[in-house]
Amino acid sequence: MRAFIAGASGRIGKLLTADLVKRGVSVIAASRHPEAVSASDKVFPLEFDLRAPAKTMVYPLKNADAVYYVAGSRGKDLLQVDAFGAVSLMKACELAGIKRFIMLSSFDATQPETWQDNPAFASLTDYYIAKFFADEWLIQNTNLTYTIIQASYLTDSKGSGLIQINPPAVGENTLEDVACVLAECLDMPTTYHKVINICQGQTPIEEALLMA
Repeated sequence: MRAFIAGASGRIGKLLTADLVKRGVSVIAASRHPEAVSASDKVFPLEFDLRAPAKTMVYPLKNADAVYYVAGSRGKDLLQVDAFGAVSLMKACELAGIKRFIMLSSFDATQPETWQDNPAFASLTDYYIAKFFADEWLIQNTNLTYTIIQASYLTDSKGSGLIQINPPAVGENTLEDVACVLAECLDMPTTYHKVINICQGQTPIEEALLMA
């Protein structure tokens, strides 16, 4: 299997790439900064701009079996990258005939009625709106076999391999655990057409996702 990762040079992207390679998956590591990705016989860095039109994204996707969106502008270009860039990548997948699409999002991004309960919302309002737009487009306007992982606050702590899915309130996730969740979802049917909130917990990742 070969996976295309949009945002492969980011913190999650690098960890996800390594995790997939350990599982025997080849990775097209797409980024605006491909020089930040280490090439190997399983990892193929590719310069890729999410602000490009969907039709120009199709050719780079041609050898992929599944596509990950783990990119982000870190607040610098929310409309063109976090929102419309994600949508353009979805459209490119459909043009390329790729069905599997896995999106990294934020906790409760599709539940705006809960946003005011999140203490970080005031400083991240525009980010949440961008994520809402992208997630809802994937759910409502595509025929892709999607999984949306909505992660809690990200930390650099060592991963535990233990999570809770759909917890009642926002918590924390380590970068390592989020990358592992994304990799585990790749060909796990119990995660197909699901929006899954995650935070640290007591259940091994694979077991938790099997109950998603």
